[in-house]
Amino acid sequence: MKSRDTHPTFPTRQAPGASIGGGRGSPPCPQRRKAALGPPPLRGRLAAGERGAPRRGALVALAQSPAFCYGPPLSNPRGLDMAKVVLAYSGGLDTSCILKWLLDLGHEVVAYVGNVGQREDFDEVRRKALAIGASRVYVEDLREEFVTGFVFPAIRANAVYEGRYLLGTSLARPLIAHRHVEIAAVEGTDWVAHGATGKGNDQVRFELTYWALNPAARVIAPWKDPTFLAKFKGRSDLMAYAQENGIPIKASLHKPYSEDENVMHKSYESGVLEDPMRRPEEDMFELTVSPKAAPDRETHLEIEFRDGTPIKVTNLDDGTVRDTPLGLFEYLNEQAGANGVGRIDIVENRFVGIKSRGVYETPAGTILIAAHRDLEGIAMDREVQHLRDMLVPKFAELVYNGFWYSPEMDFLMNAFDKSQEAIDGRVRVALYKGNVIVTGRESPTSLYNQDLSSMEIEGGFDQTDSAGFIRINALRLKAHAAVLRRRPYARTFTEAAPKR
Repeated sequence: MKSRDTHPTFPTRQAPGASIGGGRGSPPCPQRRKAALGPPPLRGRLAAGERGAPRRGALVALAQSPAFCYGPPLSNPRGLDMAKVVLAYSGGLDTSCILKWLLDLGHEVVAYVGNVGQREDFDEVRRKALAIGASRVYVEDLREEFVTGFVFPAIRANAVYEGRYLLGTSLARPLIAHRHVEIAAVEGTDWVAHGATGKGNDQVRFELTYWALNPAARVIAPWKDPTFLAKFKGRSDLMAYAQENGIPIKASLHKPYSEDENVMHKSYESGVLEDPMRRPEEDMFELTVSPKAAPDRETHLEIEFRDGTPIKVTNLDDGTVRDTPLGLFEYLNEQAGANGVGRIDIVENRFVGIKSRGVYETPAGTILIAAHRDLEGIAMDREVQHLRDMLVPKFAELVYNGFWYSPEMDFLMNAFDKSQEAIDGRVRVALYKGNVIVTGRESPTSLYNQDLSSMEIEGGFDQTDSAGFIRINALRLKAHAAVLRRRPYARTFTEAAPKR
Protein backbone atom coordinates (compact mmCIF):
# COMPACT_ATOMS: atom_id res chain seq x y z
CA MET A 1 0.00 0.00 0.00
CA LYS A 2 1.31 3.39 -0.89
CA SER A 3 1.72 6.05 1.72
CA ARG A 4 -0.29 9.17 1.05
CA ASP A 5 -0.47 12.54 2.74
CA THR A 6 -3.69 13.50 4.43
CA HIS A 7 -5.66 16.52 3.26
CA PRO A 8 -3.46 19.63 3.32
CA THR A 9 -4.10 22.52 5.61
CA PHE A 10 -4.94 25.83 4.02
CA PRO A 11 -1.94 27.36 2.29
CA THR A 12 -1.62 31.08 1.94
CA ARG A 13 -3.84 32.47 -0.76
CA GLN A 14 -3.20 35.26 -3.18
CA ALA A 15 -5.53 38.20 -2.77
CA PRO A 16 -7.94 38.21 -5.69
CA GLY A 17 -7.39 41.89 -6.44
CA ALA A 18 -6.30 41.05 -9.97
CA SER A 19 -9.81 39.91 -10.73
CA ILE A 20 -11.47 43.14 -9.63
CA GLY A 21 -13.67 44.41 -12.42
CA GLY A 22 -13.88 41.04 -14.09
CA GLY A 23 -10.37 39.61 -14.31
CA ARG A 24 -10.38 35.82 -14.58
CA GLY A 25 -8.45 33.13 -12.81
CA SER A 26 -7.91 32.45 -9.15
CA PRO A 27 -5.38 30.28 -7.35
CA PRO A 28 -6.54 26.79 -6.38
CA CYS A 29 -8.68 26.50 -3.31
CA PRO A 30 -7.64 23.80 -0.82
CA GLN A 31 -9.91 20.83 -0.40
CA ARG A 32 -10.22 21.01 3.34
CA ARG A 33 -9.85 23.49 6.17
CA LYS A 34 -7.97 22.60 9.34
CA ALA A 35 -7.65 26.00 10.99
CA ALA A 36 -10.51 26.84 13.33
CA LEU A 37 -10.49 30.62 13.29
CA GLY A 38 -11.14 32.93 10.38
CA PRO A 39 -10.46 32.50 6.67
CA PRO A 40 -7.04 31.40 5.44
CA PRO A 41 -4.37 34.08 5.17
CA LEU A 42 -4.21 35.93 1.89
CA ARG A 43 -0.95 36.95 0.34
CA GLY A 44 -0.94 40.64 -0.46
CA ARG A 45 -3.57 41.69 2.07
CA LEU A 46 -2.75 44.82 4.04
CA ALA A 47 -1.30 44.48 7.51
CA ALA A 48 -3.59 45.11 10.45
CA GLY A 49 -3.83 48.79 11.20
CA GLU A 50 -2.97 49.94 7.69
CA ARG A 51 -5.50 51.90 5.70
CA GLY A 52 -7.99 49.51 4.21
CA ALA A 53 -6.84 46.54 6.29
CA PRO A 54 -9.56 43.91 6.77
CA ARG A 55 -11.46 44.27 10.02
CA ARG A 56 -11.54 41.22 12.26
CA GLY A 57 -14.18 40.86 14.93
CA ALA A 58 -13.10 39.71 18.36
CA LEU A 59 -13.53 35.99 18.87
CA VAL A 60 -15.68 35.22 21.88
CA ALA A 61 -17.62 32.23 23.07
CA LEU A 62 -19.84 31.14 20.20
CA ALA A 63 -22.93 31.11 22.37
CA GLN A 64 -22.41 34.80 23.13
CA SER A 65 -20.98 35.93 19.80
CA PRO A 66 -22.96 38.48 17.77
CA ALA A 67 -21.58 36.75 14.70
CA PHE A 68 -24.46 34.32 14.92
CA CYS A 69 -27.04 37.08 14.58
CA TYR A 70 -28.04 38.71 11.34
CA GLY A 71 -27.25 42.11 12.81
CA PRO A 72 -29.69 44.97 13.40
CA PRO A 73 -33.05 44.62 11.65
CA LEU A 74 -32.73 45.92 8.13
CA SER A 75 -35.96 47.85 8.61
CA ASN A 76 -34.00 50.01 11.04
CA PRO A 77 -30.54 50.24 9.51
CA ARG A 78 -29.20 52.83 11.95
CA GLY A 79 -25.47 52.42 12.23
CA LEU A 80 -25.30 50.47 8.96
CA ASP A 81 -25.22 53.49 6.64
CA MET A 82 -22.35 53.17 4.19
CA ALA A 83 -21.33 49.79 5.67
CA LYS A 84 -19.60 47.86 2.90
CA VAL A 85 -21.36 44.65 1.87
CA VAL A 86 -20.06 41.97 -0.49
CA LEU A 87 -23.02 40.52 -2.38
CA ALA A 88 -23.00 37.12 -4.08
CA TYR A 89 -24.29 38.27 -7.46
CA SER A 90 -25.56 36.21 -10.38
CA GLY A 91 -26.86 38.90 -12.71
CA GLY A 92 -30.38 37.52 -12.44
CA LEU A 93 -33.54 39.31 -11.38
CA ASP A 94 -33.33 38.51 -7.66
CA THR A 95 -29.73 39.52 -6.97
CA SER A 96 -29.99 42.57 -9.25
CA CYS A 97 -32.92 43.84 -7.22
CA ILE A 98 -31.12 42.97 -3.97
CA LEU A 99 -28.09 44.96 -5.12
CA LYS A 100 -30.24 48.04 -5.73
CA TRP A 101 -32.15 47.51 -2.49
CA LEU A 102 -28.91 47.40 -0.49
CA LEU A 103 -27.78 50.62 -2.17
CA ASP A 104 -31.09 52.23 -1.24
CA LEU A 105 -30.40 51.30 2.40
CA GLY A 106 -27.13 53.20 2.25
CA HIS A 107 -24.64 50.38 1.81
CA GLU A 108 -21.63 50.37 -0.44
CA VAL A 109 -22.02 47.15 -2.41
CA VAL A 110 -19.22 45.08 -3.89
CA ALA A 111 -20.53 42.40 -6.26
CA TYR A 112 -18.94 38.96 -6.41
CA VAL A 113 -19.64 36.48 -9.21
CA GLY A 114 -18.40 32.90 -8.86
CA ASN A 115 -17.91 31.07 -12.16
CA VAL A 116 -18.35 27.38 -11.38
CA GLY A 117 -19.19 26.45 -14.96
CA GLN A 118 -22.56 28.08 -15.55
CA ARG A 119 -22.90 29.27 -19.14
CA GLU A 120 -23.14 33.02 -18.72
CA ASP A 121 -21.80 36.13 -20.40
CA PHE A 122 -19.69 37.25 -17.46
CA ASP A 123 -18.68 40.50 -19.12
CA GLU A 124 -22.36 41.38 -19.40
CA VAL A 125 -22.96 40.38 -15.78
CA ARG A 126 -20.08 42.63 -14.67
CA ARG A 127 -21.37 45.58 -16.71
CA LYS A 128 -24.87 45.11 -15.31
CA ALA A 129 -23.67 45.14 -11.70
CA LEU A 130 -21.63 48.30 -12.26
CA ALA A 131 -24.56 49.96 -14.03
CA ILE A 132 -26.85 49.25 -11.07
CA GLY A 133 -24.32 50.83 -8.73
CA ALA A 134 -21.81 48.26 -7.46
CA SER A 135 -18.54 49.94 -6.49
CA ARG A 136 -16.50 46.96 -7.70
CA VAL A 137 -17.14 43.56 -9.28
CA TYR A 138 -15.12 40.40 -8.75
CA VAL A 139 -15.58 37.71 -11.39
CA GLU A 140 -13.79 34.61 -10.12
CA ASP A 141 -13.11 31.55 -12.29
CA LEU A 142 -13.55 28.71 -9.78
CA ARG A 143 -14.08 25.86 -12.23
CA GLU A 144 -10.73 24.10 -11.83
CA GLU A 145 -10.77 24.21 -8.06
CA PHE A 146 -14.41 23.13 -8.04
CA VAL A 147 -13.48 19.96 -9.92
CA THR A 148 -10.27 19.16 -8.05
CA GLY A 149 -11.22 20.29 -4.55
CA PHE A 150 -14.90 19.38 -4.34
CA VAL A 151 -16.16 17.15 -7.17
CA PHE A 152 -13.25 14.70 -7.17
CA PRO A 153 -13.34 14.19 -3.37
CA ALA A 154 -17.05 13.41 -3.71
CA ILE A 155 -16.31 10.92 -6.50
CA ARG A 156 -13.64 9.30 -4.31
CA ALA A 157 -16.27 8.97 -1.59
CA ASN A 158 -18.93 7.59 -3.98
CA ALA A 159 -21.13 10.32 -2.53
CA VAL A 160 -24.77 9.94 -3.49
CA TYR A 161 -27.53 11.56 -1.42
CA GLU A 162 -30.51 9.33 -0.65
CA GLY A 163 -29.20 6.79 -3.13
CA ARG A 164 -29.71 8.94 -6.24
CA TYR A 165 -28.59 12.59 -6.13
CA LEU A 166 -24.94 13.23 -7.02
CA LEU A 167 -24.82 16.54 -5.11
CA GLY A 168 -23.94 18.92 -7.95
CA THR A 169 -25.40 22.06 -6.36
CA SER A 170 -24.46 21.03 -2.83
CA LEU A 171 -20.76 20.73 -3.72
CA ALA A 172 -20.56 24.12 -5.42
CA ARG A 173 -22.01 26.17 -2.56
CA PRO A 174 -19.16 25.85 -0.03
CA LEU A 175 -16.63 26.87 -2.67
CA ILE A 176 -18.68 29.90 -3.69
CA ALA A 177 -19.13 30.90 -0.05
CA HIS A 178 -15.45 30.30 0.72
CA ARG A 179 -14.38 32.73 -1.97
CA HIS A 180 -17.07 35.15 -0.78
CA VAL A 181 -15.50 35.26 2.70
CA GLU A 182 -12.04 35.76 1.24
CA ILE A 183 -13.13 38.71 -0.89
CA ALA A 184 -14.92 40.27 2.08
CA ALA A 185 -11.65 40.03 4.03
CA VAL A 186 -9.76 41.76 1.23
CA GLU A 187 -12.44 44.45 1.11
CA GLY A 188 -12.13 45.03 4.85
CA THR A 189 -15.64 44.03 5.84
CA ASP A 190 -17.37 41.22 7.67
CA TRP A 191 -20.70 41.92 5.91
CA VAL A 192 -21.81 39.44 3.25
CA ALA A 193 -25.15 39.09 1.48
CA HIS A 194 -26.76 36.40 -0.65
CA GLY A 195 -30.01 35.91 -2.53
CA ALA A 196 -30.96 32.39 -1.41
CA THR A 197 -34.55 31.95 -0.32
CA GLY A 198 -35.69 31.00 3.17
CA LYS A 199 -37.20 27.69 2.02
CA GLY A 200 -34.25 26.04 0.32
CA ASN A 201 -30.97 24.37 1.17
CA ASP A 202 -28.65 27.02 -0.25
CA GLN A 203 -29.25 29.53 2.55
CA VAL A 204 -27.96 26.92 5.00
CA ARG A 205 -24.96 25.96 2.89
CA PHE A 206 -23.88 29.57 2.36
CA GLU A 207 -24.30 30.71 5.94
CA LEU A 208 -22.75 27.68 7.61
CA THR A 209 -19.69 28.20 5.41
CA TYR A 210 -19.53 31.93 6.19
CA TRP A 211 -19.51 31.29 9.90
CA ALA A 212 -17.21 28.25 9.74
CA LEU A 213 -14.56 30.35 7.96
CA ASN A 214 -15.21 33.68 9.68
CA PRO A 215 -17.05 33.53 13.02
CA ALA A 216 -17.34 37.34 12.90
CA ALA A 217 -19.27 37.30 9.62
CA ARG A 218 -22.45 39.40 9.47
CA VAL A 219 -25.03 38.06 7.05
CA ILE A 220 -27.70 39.95 5.14
CA ALA A 221 -30.27 37.48 3.79
CA PRO A 222 -33.05 39.60 2.25
CA TRP A 223 -35.42 36.70 1.65
CA LYS A 224 -35.60 36.25 5.43
CA ASP A 225 -35.98 39.94 6.23
CA PRO A 226 -39.56 41.05 7.03
CA THR A 227 -39.23 44.45 5.34
CA PHE A 228 -37.86 42.94 2.15
CA LEU A 229 -40.61 40.31 2.14
CA ALA A 230 -43.23 43.00 2.69
CA LYS A 231 -41.93 44.94 -0.30
CA PHE A 232 -41.39 41.97 -2.61
CA LYS A 233 -44.21 39.48 -2.28
CA GLY A 234 -43.44 37.73 -5.52
CA ARG A 235 -41.69 37.79 -8.84
CA SER A 236 -44.03 40.42 -10.25
CA ASP A 237 -42.97 42.87 -7.50
CA LEU A 238 -39.31 42.24 -8.34
CA MET A 239 -39.91 42.88 -12.02
CA ALA A 240 -41.83 46.06 -11.31
CA TYR A 241 -39.02 47.28 -9.02
CA ALA A 242 -36.46 46.49 -11.70
CA GLN A 243 -38.39 48.43 -14.32
CA GLU A 244 -38.81 51.41 -11.98
CA ASN A 245 -35.06 51.52 -11.37
CA GLY A 246 -33.88 50.88 -14.92
CA ILE A 247 -32.53 47.40 -14.20
CA PRO A 248 -32.40 45.30 -17.39
CA ILE A 249 -34.48 42.13 -17.01
CA LYS A 250 -34.99 39.02 -19.09
CA ALA A 251 -37.24 37.11 -16.70
CA SER A 252 -40.83 36.22 -17.52
CA LEU A 253 -43.75 36.47 -15.13
CA HIS A 254 -44.57 32.87 -16.01
CA LYS A 255 -41.19 31.16 -15.93
CA PRO A 256 -42.06 27.44 -15.83
CA TYR A 257 -39.23 26.30 -13.53
CA SER A 258 -35.99 27.45 -11.90
CA GLU A 259 -32.50 26.32 -12.94
CA ASP A 260 -29.04 26.03 -11.44
CA GLU A 261 -25.97 25.10 -13.46
CA ASN A 262 -22.32 24.35 -12.86
CA VAL A 263 -19.66 22.23 -14.50
CA MET A 264 -20.94 19.13 -12.69
CA HIS A 265 -24.65 19.33 -13.39
CA LYS A 266 -27.78 21.28 -14.19
CA SER A 267 -30.83 21.18 -11.94
CA TYR A 268 -34.47 22.07 -12.55
CA GLU A 269 -37.13 22.56 -9.90
CA SER A 270 -40.19 24.56 -8.80
CA GLY A 271 -42.90 25.94 -11.05
CA VAL A 272 -44.52 23.30 -13.22
CA LEU A 273 -42.17 20.68 -11.77
CA GLU A 274 -43.80 20.94 -8.36
CA ASP A 275 -46.40 18.48 -9.66
CA PRO A 276 -44.54 15.19 -9.08
CA MET A 277 -46.69 13.40 -11.67
CA ARG A 278 -45.90 15.85 -14.46
CA ARG A 279 -43.21 14.62 -16.80
CA PRO A 280 -40.69 17.30 -17.80
CA GLU A 281 -40.85 18.49 -21.38
CA GLU A 282 -37.98 17.19 -23.48
CA ASP A 283 -36.91 20.70 -24.50
CA MET A 284 -36.16 21.50 -20.86
CA PHE A 285 -32.98 19.41 -20.86
CA GLU A 286 -29.83 21.21 -21.94
CA LEU A 287 -26.87 18.97 -21.13
CA THR A 288 -28.13 15.62 -22.39
CA VAL A 289 -30.03 14.35 -25.41
CA SER A 290 -32.98 12.04 -24.94
CA PRO A 291 -31.81 8.42 -24.74
CA LYS A 292 -34.24 7.76 -27.60
CA ALA A 293 -32.34 10.27 -29.75
CA ALA A 294 -28.89 9.06 -28.73
CA PRO A 295 -26.69 7.26 -31.28
CA ASP A 296 -27.44 3.64 -32.12
CA ARG A 297 -23.83 2.70 -31.43
CA GLU A 298 -21.78 2.55 -28.25
CA THR A 299 -19.12 5.10 -27.28
CA HIS A 300 -16.12 3.38 -25.69
CA LEU A 301 -14.04 5.20 -23.07
CA GLU A 302 -11.18 4.26 -20.78
CA ILE A 303 -10.73 6.17 -17.50
CA GLU A 304 -7.54 6.00 -15.48
CA PHE A 305 -7.48 6.58 -11.72
CA ARG A 306 -4.70 7.21 -9.23
CA ASP A 307 -5.50 6.95 -5.54
CA GLY A 308 -9.17 7.07 -6.48
CA THR A 309 -8.87 10.31 -8.45
CA PRO A 310 -9.53 10.32 -12.21
CA ILE A 311 -6.41 11.49 -14.03
CA LYS A 312 -6.98 10.58 -17.67
CA VAL A 313 -9.74 9.67 -20.12
CA THR A 314 -9.19 8.10 -23.53
CA ASN A 315 -11.80 7.70 -26.24
CA LEU A 316 -11.10 4.21 -27.58
CA ASP A 317 -13.05 4.95 -30.76
CA ASP A 318 -11.14 7.99 -32.01
CA GLY A 319 -8.07 8.22 -29.74
CA THR A 320 -9.00 11.50 -28.04
CA VAL A 321 -7.15 11.97 -24.73
CA ARG A 322 -7.83 14.41 -21.88
CA ASP A 323 -5.54 14.46 -18.86
CA THR A 324 -6.24 17.70 -17.00
CA PRO A 325 -8.93 17.73 -14.30
CA LEU A 326 -11.21 20.32 -15.91
CA GLY A 327 -10.52 19.13 -19.45
CA LEU A 328 -11.22 15.52 -18.49
CA PHE A 329 -14.45 16.42 -16.75
CA GLU A 330 -15.75 18.65 -19.55
CA TYR A 331 -14.96 15.97 -22.13
CA LEU A 332 -16.88 13.36 -20.16
CA ASN A 333 -19.77 15.81 -19.97
CA GLU A 334 -19.78 16.07 -23.75
CA GLN A 335 -19.59 12.31 -24.37
CA ALA A 336 -22.15 11.40 -21.72
CA GLY A 337 -24.52 14.16 -22.82
CA ALA A 338 -24.38 12.99 -26.43
CA ASN A 339 -25.40 9.50 -25.26
CA GLY A 340 -28.25 10.59 -22.97
CA VAL A 341 -26.37 9.64 -19.78
CA GLY A 342 -26.98 11.32 -16.43
CA ARG A 343 -30.68 12.20 -16.08
CA ILE A 344 -32.64 11.61 -12.88
CA ASP A 345 -36.05 12.81 -11.66
CA ILE A 346 -36.49 12.51 -7.88
CA VAL A 347 -38.25 13.77 -4.78
CA GLU A 348 -35.66 14.51 -2.09
CA ASN A 349 -35.64 15.59 1.55
CA ARG A 350 -34.35 19.11 2.08
CA PHE A 351 -32.44 19.89 5.27
CA VAL A 352 -35.06 22.44 6.30
CA GLY A 353 -37.72 19.71 6.46
CA ILE A 354 -39.45 20.15 3.10
CA LYS A 355 -39.68 17.52 0.39
CA SER A 356 -38.71 18.83 -3.02
CA ARG A 357 -38.96 17.47 -6.54
CA GLY A 358 -35.81 17.97 -8.59
CA VAL A 359 -34.73 16.97 -12.08
CA TYR A 360 -30.99 16.71 -12.64
CA GLU A 361 -28.52 16.21 -15.45
CA THR A 362 -25.12 14.98 -14.20
CA PRO A 363 -23.37 13.49 -17.24
CA ALA A 364 -19.69 13.20 -16.26
CA GLY A 365 -20.44 12.51 -12.60
CA THR A 366 -22.60 9.52 -13.53
CA ILE A 367 -19.75 7.97 -15.53
CA LEU A 368 -17.10 8.64 -12.90
CA ILE A 369 -19.13 7.24 -10.00
CA ALA A 370 -19.79 4.03 -11.94
CA ALA A 371 -16.16 3.63 -13.04
CA HIS A 372 -14.69 4.48 -9.64
CA ARG A 373 -16.99 2.11 -7.80
CA ASP A 374 -16.07 -0.67 -10.19
CA LEU A 375 -12.33 -0.09 -9.75
CA GLU A 376 -12.74 -0.33 -5.98
CA GLY A 377 -14.24 -3.77 -6.50
CA ILE A 378 -10.92 -5.07 -7.78
CA ALA A 379 -8.48 -2.95 -5.75
CA MET A 380 -10.05 -2.29 -2.33
CA ASP A 381 -9.94 -4.61 0.67
CA ARG A 382 -13.32 -6.14 1.49
CA GLU A 383 -13.57 -4.99 5.11
CA VAL A 384 -12.33 -1.49 4.28
CA GLN A 385 -14.91 -1.27 1.51
CA HIS A 386 -17.74 -2.42 3.73
CA LEU A 387 -16.79 -0.04 6.54
CA ARG A 388 -16.34 2.86 4.15
CA ASP A 389 -19.72 2.15 2.57
CA MET A 390 -21.34 2.51 5.99
CA LEU A 391 -19.99 6.08 6.15
CA VAL A 392 -20.95 7.17 2.62
CA PRO A 393 -24.57 8.11 3.46
CA LYS A 394 -23.36 10.32 6.31
CA PHE A 395 -20.77 11.97 4.07
CA ALA A 396 -23.43 12.69 1.44
CA GLU A 397 -25.79 14.03 4.09
CA LEU A 398 -23.14 16.41 5.42
CA VAL A 399 -22.43 17.71 1.92
CA TYR A 400 -26.13 18.12 1.17
CA ASN A 401 -26.82 19.91 4.45
CA GLY A 402 -23.92 22.34 4.12
CA PHE A 403 -21.37 20.98 6.61
CA TRP A 404 -18.40 20.82 4.22
CA TYR A 405 -16.28 22.82 6.68
CA SER A 406 -16.93 20.91 9.89
CA PRO A 407 -14.94 18.66 12.23
CA GLU A 408 -17.05 15.64 11.33
CA MET A 409 -16.32 16.21 7.64
CA ASP A 410 -12.59 16.48 8.39
CA PHE A 411 -12.81 13.12 10.13
CA LEU A 412 -14.66 11.44 7.28
CA MET A 413 -12.46 12.99 4.60
CA ASN A 414 -9.32 11.68 6.25
CA ALA A 415 -10.88 8.22 6.59
CA PHE A 416 -11.89 8.23 2.93
CA ASP A 417 -8.43 9.42 1.88
CA LYS A 418 -6.94 6.43 3.67
CA SER A 419 -9.39 4.11 1.91
CA GLN A 420 -8.29 5.44 -1.48
CA GLU A 421 -4.61 4.62 -1.12
CA ALA A 422 -3.55 2.56 -4.13
CA ILE A 423 -6.97 2.61 -5.76
CA ASP A 424 -5.14 2.77 -9.08
CA GLY A 425 -6.01 1.40 -12.46
CA ARG A 426 -8.12 1.69 -15.59
CA VAL A 427 -11.81 1.11 -16.17
CA ARG A 428 -13.43 0.76 -19.58
CA VAL A 429 -17.03 1.82 -20.10
CA ALA A 430 -19.47 1.80 -22.97
CA LEU A 431 -22.05 4.59 -23.20
CA TYR A 432 -25.30 3.64 -24.90
CA LYS A 433 -28.69 5.33 -24.82
CA GLY A 434 -28.60 6.56 -21.23
CA ASN A 435 -26.59 3.65 -19.86
CA VAL A 436 -23.05 3.39 -18.50
CA ILE A 437 -21.87 -0.18 -19.05
CA VAL A 438 -18.59 -1.22 -17.44
CA THR A 439 -16.80 -3.51 -19.90
CA GLY A 440 -13.45 -4.09 -18.20
CA ARG A 441 -11.07 -3.08 -15.46
CA GLU A 442 -7.46 -3.64 -14.41
CA SER A 443 -5.28 -2.43 -11.56
CA PRO A 444 -1.59 -2.75 -10.65
CA THR A 445 -2.76 -3.11 -7.04
CA SER A 446 -5.50 -5.62 -7.83
CA LEU A 447 -6.60 -7.95 -5.05
CA TYR A 448 -8.36 -10.18 -7.58
CA ASN A 449 -6.62 -13.47 -8.30
CA GLN A 450 -7.97 -15.13 -11.39
CA ASP A 451 -6.48 -18.49 -10.48
CA LEU A 452 -8.05 -18.51 -7.02
CA SER A 453 -11.42 -17.50 -8.45
CA SER A 454 -11.38 -20.17 -11.13
CA MET A 455 -13.36 -23.37 -10.67
CA GLU A 456 -11.09 -25.04 -13.23
CA ILE A 457 -7.72 -24.63 -11.50
CA GLU A 458 -6.77 -26.65 -8.44
CA GLY A 459 -4.24 -25.63 -5.83
CA GLY A 460 -3.99 -22.64 -3.53
CA PHE A 461 -7.67 -22.76 -2.55
CA ASP A 462 -8.78 -26.16 -1.28
CA GLN A 463 -12.54 -26.40 -1.68
CA THR A 464 -12.78 -29.01 1.07
CA ASP A 465 -11.68 -26.29 3.54
CA SER A 466 -15.01 -24.58 2.96
CA ALA A 467 -16.81 -27.23 4.99
CA GLY A 468 -14.93 -26.32 8.15
CA PHE A 469 -15.30 -22.60 7.40
CA ILE A 470 -19.06 -22.95 7.23
CA ARG A 471 -19.26 -25.12 10.38
CA ILE A 472 -17.27 -22.57 12.38
CA ASN A 473 -19.53 -19.73 11.25
CA ALA A 474 -22.60 -21.82 12.05
CA LEU A 475 -21.59 -22.35 15.71
CA ARG A 476 -22.99 -18.96 16.74
CA LEU A 477 -26.26 -19.60 14.93
CA LYS A 478 -26.64 -23.03 16.49
CA ALA A 479 -26.02 -21.63 19.97
CA HIS A 480 -28.59 -18.89 19.42
CA ALA A 481 -31.16 -21.38 18.18
CA ALA A 482 -30.58 -23.51 21.27
CA VAL A 483 -31.29 -20.58 23.56
CA LEU A 484 -34.48 -19.75 21.66
CA ARG A 485 -35.47 -23.34 20.99
CA ARG A 486 -39.09 -22.78 21.94
CA ARG A 487 -39.41 -19.87 19.56
CA PRO A 488 -36.59 -19.90 16.98
CA TYR A 489 -36.47 -17.39 14.13
CA ALA A 490 -38.19 -19.83 11.79
CA ARG A 491 -40.44 -22.80 12.38
CA THR A 492 -38.63 -26.11 12.67
CA PHE A 493 -38.64 -28.45 9.73
CA THR A 494 -41.21 -30.60 11.47
CA GLU A 495 -43.53 -27.63 12.09
CA ALA A 496 -43.09 -26.38 8.55
CA ALA A 497 -43.74 -29.77 6.94
CA PRO A 498 -47.22 -30.15 5.43
CA LYS A 499 -49.67 -32.20 7.51
CA ARG A 500 -50.51 -35.58 6.09
